[in-house]
Amino acid sequence: MKERTTLKKTMKPHWVLAIALGSSVGWGAFVQPTNWMGQAGPLGVVIGMVIGALLMMVIAVSYGFLIKHYPVSGGGFAYAFIGLGRTHAFISGWFLTLGYICIVALNASALALMFKYVFPSFVQTYKLYEIGGWDVYVTEILIATTALLVFAYFNIRGTGLTGSAQFIFCFVMVASILVLFSMVSVSPTSSFENIQPVFHPELTTFGAIISIVAIAPWAYVGFDNVPQVAEEFNFSSKKAFGLIIFALTAAALIYSLMVITTAMPMPWLDVVNEQLIWGTGTVIKQELGVVGLIILTVALSMGIFTGLNGFIISTSRLLFSMSRAKILPQIFSKLHPKYQTPYAGIIFTVIIAMLAPWFGREVLLWVVDMSSIGVSIAYFYTCFTAYSLLQWSNRARNPQKQVAPVKKLFALTGALFSLLFIGLLLVPGSPAFLGIESRVALVIWIVLGLSFYLLKRKEYHAIPETELRYLVLGEENERKINVGR
Repeated sequence: MKERTTLKKTMKPHWVLAIALGSSVGWGAFVQPTNWMGQAGPLGVVIGMVIGALLMMVIAVSYGFLIKHYPVSGGGFAYAFIGLGRTHAFISGWFLTLGYICIVALNASALALMFKYVFPSFVQTYKLYEIGGWDVYVTEILIATTALLVFAYFNIRGTGLTGSAQFIFCFVMVASILVLFSMVSVSPTSSFENIQPVFHPELTTFGAIISIVAIAPWAYVGFDNVPQVAEEFNFSSKKAFGLIIFALTAAALIYSLMVITTAMPMPWLDVVNEQLIWGTGTVIKQELGVVGLIILTVALSMGIFTGLNGFIISTSRLLFSMSRAKILPQIFSKLHPKYQTPYAGIIFTVIIAMLAPWFGREVLLWVVDMSSIGVSIAYFYTCFTAYSLLQWSNRARNPQKQVAPVKKLFALTGALFSLLFIGLLLVPGSPAFLGIESRVALVIWIVLGLSFYLLKRKEYHAIPETELRYLVLGEENERKINVGR
């Protein structure tokens, strides 16, 4: 067999936790609270986010099981290969790549948006054009592009730099959130009465909550960055599940705290009706002054940095794994001669993400929907594979499978939840049905993927099964890993 390129085992547990938590929270916790409250009301958002986190934990059971037994890069790509073969592996990998790159672009655009609010006179110069009712300026494009280039450089330099930086970013973000919540809670003008009504008065409670649950794949997507770096763990892969559950719990708490922090200072319906550029920023500035806005800006910046860093890491590892399996060009699985990082995937991810700032604020909404589809498809493949590798009882004992009825039930439930998420986004009339722009972009991505697959199909299917298992999973013979041992 040909030599299989592998990544160095340099990832420490607290780095991996920071990647999962920081990526799961991202910019949304600081920018989206007023938009979410406009959909569901404060309590509706909190309930929806908690339910979403619980659903993600059900799905995480399958991830924890597969990471433990298959600690390789690729995540959903590798798991789809195990469960359903090479064609489904490509489908999962292609859509997951879409989801990850969308999130990188999303964070870069959000950074420009933050600067546009905090330093309007600086950013709103040299207007280029208007798109979707939103002005696009040279300065905001330069801000987003610079951030992407900086994080590309960090990632090429290696996991020692990116892992430690991620932990610092995450720590500062959490500390800033706790300080903000404490300051708002003790402020004499803040009151829990401002959270009334707790649900949106013009919407049904069920529909409001479901509209928030539907975005759970996007809101918590960062937890599945963990399997992308599994090959680089310098600790037992058995710990992965615990790290994921902790990250999801903390992320749900952070989302809830930021919604409450935004709703307490003044009646939330008034804030929503004003349709502000950055509702949370406006509320905090009026309530706590410049000091509060600075703390919020620091928290938002750290959320954006953790998202940029975490998803550049994950996208490059996914592209690395797909290239190692020979479905993508070989350049993506080559490592930097000095830093031993998959530099081509890092550069490619950043270049594609650089397109987003040119489309203005509206691209953020399109990208959220697109990323949700990509990751939900990967969630389904992961849960299906875990389900297929487990069995209900000792009857017809298969030595290649583990008897674990509870895990198998969770895997089945996770697969059904994943299909539910996909349905909420694709079925007309659903509260989370994709907008026309997102649907057009999704069709384009599918056509591109189909064209690429047909171009590479003959070469891809010519690889012997034994060799492909070795390239994807590191197995050196045709025997599947005995997950029961």
